Amino acid sequence: MSSRVIEQAKAARSAATVLRRLRRIDKDDLLMAMAAGLRQNVDDILAANRADVDRGRGNGMDEALVDRLTLTPERVEGMAVGLEGVARLDDPVGEVVRGRHTPLGVKVEQVRVPIGVIGIIYEARPNVTSDAAGICLKSGNACLLRGSSSALESNRAVIAAMRSRLPEEIREAVQLVEGGHEVTDELMAARGYVDLLIPRGGAGLINAVVSGAEVPVIQTGTGNCHLVIDVSADVEMAIGIAVNAKTQRPSVCNAVETVLVHRGIADTAVPLLVDAMSDRGVTVHGDEDSIRLDPRIVPAEPDEYDDEYLSLDLALRIVDDLEEAVDHIAKHGSGHSETIVTKSMTSQEFFTSSVDAAAVLVNCSSRFVDGGEFGFGAEIGISTQKLHARGPMGLREMTTTTYVLQGDGQTRP
Repeated sequence: MSSRVIEQAKAARSAATVLRRLRRIDKDDLLMAMAAGLRQNVDDILAANRADVDRGRGNGMDEALVDRLTLTPERVEGMAVGLEGVARLDDPVGEVVRGRHTPLGVKVEQVRVPIGVIGIIYEARPNVTSDAAGICLKSGNACLLRGSSSALESNRAVIAAMRSRLPEEIREAVQLVEGGHEVTDELMAARGYVDLLIPRGGAGLINAVVSGAEVPVIQTGTGNCHLVIDVSADVEMAIGIAVNAKTQRPSVCNAVETVLVHRGIADTAVPLLVDAMSDRGVTVHGDEDSIRLDPRIVPAEPDEYDDEYLSLDLALRIVDDLEEAVDHIAKHGSGHSETIVTKSMTSQEFFTSSVDAAAVLVNCSSRFVDGGEFGFGAEIGISTQKLHARGPMGLREMTTTTYVLQGDGQTRP
């Protein structure tokens, strides 16, 4: 197999070999230098971004996507500050996860080490370019960044600014992968050259990478997140949490998409929930039982319980008990974040032990499922799979482990 992607991956591997030997102070200095590179080249970055935005608008790009694509001096400064923030985080590389001495006195330690070469495939958000580069470098990994064509000029400028401050021997640890769909296919097939792929974006992108990649993949979330209002819930609390989880930022993966209301509290909770959502411009889509309680609810199509709205829309269903709520989540959920509002310890324990998700919340908003909120300081995405990493992925999740054994001549009898 020979391609431009493979050549980039080989160069990244060489840089990663150097990078994994660096001390924390060295990596932190590099991150600070990359931040300075962004500031020094802000005019070039903004000019490149204007070209992307103008092309996007000319092609009819949705204004919400235009906003994600657009960089301003403040946003570029935020990218630089983000790199400096990663520099201040603890370095996971070299951390001893566990250790012991064998009966013969051999010291065995499990130690965190970098993964190697990480490919990240993402959509039109140039800030992801600097975020991903910073997190990978701090954790000792080289990265191949495959952004969308809609942000090509912006990503070129951001990468060039950061690389301008890196020494030659590790410059190829941060690379932009360019080209059409065939390049993405080559990246997904680069087994043995790329150690891990992380897709960040919509369901279509994530599903394409997960189903088509030969390289190991960490599946980051689409978030079909649920909130259950238990029969014992404080209704005012439940509505406050639901409103925050739905409307604080509706287009993100940890926004709630479906509310399940226990039948025993539905007469009170449903009209109040619809009041609060309607006041904030949210359209509530519900089943027949909920519509009978409030005619403002529009009928929900069957597939509406399976998909993310990512908009000011909310699905609603009445359930007979917590078992039915958990069964609904198991059938329709994406394994991201699931919430219950309850005063009952029995209900809480049943829910947290029964629901299979990266995050399970009790009496708080799903918007807290975020690396920054968890104290990780930086996040590469939120994993909804079960192997290696699950939930918000910070620096530690960008490492694997190796076992280091030390003896003084012992042999196995």
